[in-house]
Amino acid sequence: MVEKTDRRLPTREGPDTAGERSAPAAPEAAGAPATERTDAELLIAASVLLADAALTARQSGAELTGALFSWRFGLQALRRPGWALGTAVACAQALTSPSGLGFGANGGLIGELARMAGNMTYRRPAKVAMAVDAFALRIEAAAVEHPNLDSTAARRFTDAMVAGNRLEALRALGALIELLGVTRALTTVSPVIMELLALLGMLDENPVNDGFSWVTLAGGVPTTDPFLGLPSSVLKFLNPGPGRAERTDPDPILAKVLATSRNDVVSYVNDIGALGNHGLSLLRRIACADGAVRHVLLLPGTSFGLLSNSTPQDLIGAFDGILRTDTTYTRAVKKLLLRAGVPTGSELMIVGHSLGGITAMNLAADVEVSSTYRVTHVVAVGSPVDNKRPADHTTQVISLVNKHDVIPGLDGRGPASPNDIPESWVELAWKDESYDYPLSHAPQAYSDALRGEFTHYREQVNKMISAYDGEVVGNQPYMLRDK
Repeated sequence: MVEKTDRRLPTREGPDTAGERSAPAAPEAAGAPATERTDAELLIAASVLLADAALTARQSGAELTGALFSWRFGLQALRRPGWALGTAVACAQALTSPSGLGFGANGGLIGELARMAGNMTYRRPAKVAMAVDAFALRIEAAAVEHPNLDSTAARRFTDAMVAGNRLEALRALGALIELLGVTRALTTVSPVIMELLALLGMLDENPVNDGFSWVTLAGGVPTTDPFLGLPSSVLKFLNPGPGRAERTDPDPILAKVLATSRNDVVSYVNDIGALGNHGLSLLRRIACADGAVRHVLLLPGTSFGLLSNSTPQDLIGAFDGILRTDTTYTRAVKKLLLRAGVPTGSELMIVGHSLGGITAMNLAADVEVSSTYRVTHVVAVGSPVDNKRPADHTTQVISLVNKHDVIPGLDGRGPASPNDIPESWVELAWKDESYDYPLSHAPQAYSDALRGEFTHYREQVNKMISAYDGEVVGNQPYMLRDK
């Protein structure tokens, strides 16, 4: 059984162990000394307790607000006005007193109006104070494993974000960039990017984007963007293409790369790099050593040139893929499989980088795809996929993560998050300082790491996908379009 790594907890003292999981603390035996816990573990445990308290206070405020303005309370007020007045005063004190919920009204029309008024007047209720402290503890825990976060310049920035002082945060970020440069500054804060975005949403004057922060705190799947609070339905409107797939011929460079490709995770990552991110994907047919014919689908990531372009591999498609499963990219790939005539019941492995990995998981989560083909493996490289689940529980999910890469943390689960992934998943995470972000996100960075210091992860993955060993009998590129 391959043990998955855990990005929640840092390794014990000593050299970096490339993401190997610390053994869980065993129950104390009679008379045995207490098991020591690392500082980061204690910080994460405290942040979980504070997050639970914050969410409970939020729910209590919603229930109290709902009860106070319900028609049942109004009916009782007509019958017992003295009791109703006393109850209303007690509820108002509980909702507004600093020793109570501290302006904790929310839920319903009146509650939401009160909450918005509190946001715009910089009121910080108890639920927000506890949530901010929970995020601060997560940041503190991440600094144990990522010492760059504990530097004076980085600490100045994160402290300003926790305090909600955006002007000071901007100054601190400018100083950090001046000291380290843009790429190294992004790499430094990448382990806590979701916590910082959640703090920004929770402490600004915009009451509409608070949902992102609360979902992140609870470990759920964000359905809005962190800045404006736009729901996923807006992205659906911006990314409505039906998807299209057309066979195409490889250019000389791609043809040369594919000619030497084989069933090896490094080879697949290199193939994806050669495909580029301008709309190409690849369907491979393999006559496997056991006599079966299997297929491998290679899906590249996002083109960062434009917010939106004519292919599914754009920034709009990336945000859409994180929040939803039915996207232009998935629709185009399903048409690719139909156009290629992949037989019903065929075994299929999907390998994707970045948005390609997101789309691979979205396809595996699609009941139609899972009932038509047998998706045996999903290999996600540098992809935020931890909030997604395949429709077929037998699908083997393998996630490869460079901890200095910002993108895999966009699913809400980063090094400081207390949330975990299913036991059946295999997550292989490492710290590779060869490249700063955004180069740390490139296929080449992952390929270099798996060929170099972390070659044991390459061997581990290759062993898990060995059913696809055999002769490549078909390499067909397809151009994917929105419509």
